[in-house]
Amino acid sequence: MLNLILFGPPGAGKGTQSEKIIAKYNLIHLSTGDLLRSEIQAGSELGLKAKTLMDQGILVPDEVVIGMIDNKLKEHRDAAGFIFDGFPRTVKQSEALDNLLARYNESISVMVALVVDDNELLARLLNRGKTSGRPDDQNEELITKRIQEYNNKTRPVADYYQEQGKFVAVNGIGDIELIFGEITKAISAA
Repeated sequence: MLNLILFGPPGAGKGTQSEKIIAKYNLIHLSTGDLLRSEIQAGSELGLKAKTLMDQGILVPDEVVIGMIDNKLKEHRDAAGFIFDGFPRTVKQSEALDNLLARYNESISVMVALVVDDNELLARLLNRGKTSGRPDDQNEELITKRIQEYNNKTRPVADYYQEQGKFVAVNGIGDIELIFGEITKAISAA
């Protein structure tokens, strides 16, 4: 089973590349945002718990998100693998994910990080904001804060997987197909 974390700051191209990876490797896409929305819509116990917290403006705790991921793993035991999107965002979440996967005799195969400099990220997000309708992509100050948040809090996750020998950095600037080619090389080497 191929279990991939596609990693990188906002605007690095994760959405574009994840679609290509899913199509090529027939992976199940596990986006924490999508998981939360589907569990809430289904009215599951975890979904109701998450909705209550979200309605109060409180971040959904790791154990709830891990529970939702566990449900997806159970639901797709025969899958070719999973691509994790938006999770893990902290070392604690990485450890929880590793422990969960171990219960299924699985592990993360590779973390592919799209590397893009901050100035390029800012330009991409401002450009995306012209068509996305997302207010967080239209405000330069907010974008800069999101990038700093990623650099301060999320980047240590890369170190965690690098220590396991599962981290591969890919230049996220350039032709989409060439970047995808580098990603497939990283997956093949995993």
